Amino acid sequence: MKHIERALLAIGMTGLLVVPAYAYLDPSVMTYAIQIIAGIVVAVGAVVGILWRKAKKKVSDKLGIDENAKKEIEDDIVVTDTDDSSIEAQKEETK
Repeated sequence: MKHIERALLAIGMTGLLVVPAYAYLDPSVMTYAIQIIAGIVVAVGAVVGILWRKAKKKVSDKLGIDENAKKEIEDDIVVTDTDDSSIEAQKEETK
């Protein structure tokens, strides 16, 4: 509890030390701020997504849930061309 009180006191005291800054902010500063905010949002979203997947996997493993158990798996389709005449025709065209 003392830590919270100290933090609030520190925040309150910083308000007393505020001095107005007579400075010009270029319009490009706003684009930098938007880029920084967008970067932070993307980074936080990526971290949350990764942590969500890890947590979901741990819970699924703990409960014995297999998400691929009811999925239907199709066989690979392999097409072989037994007609060698097309290969020979391509070789003759390249000569």
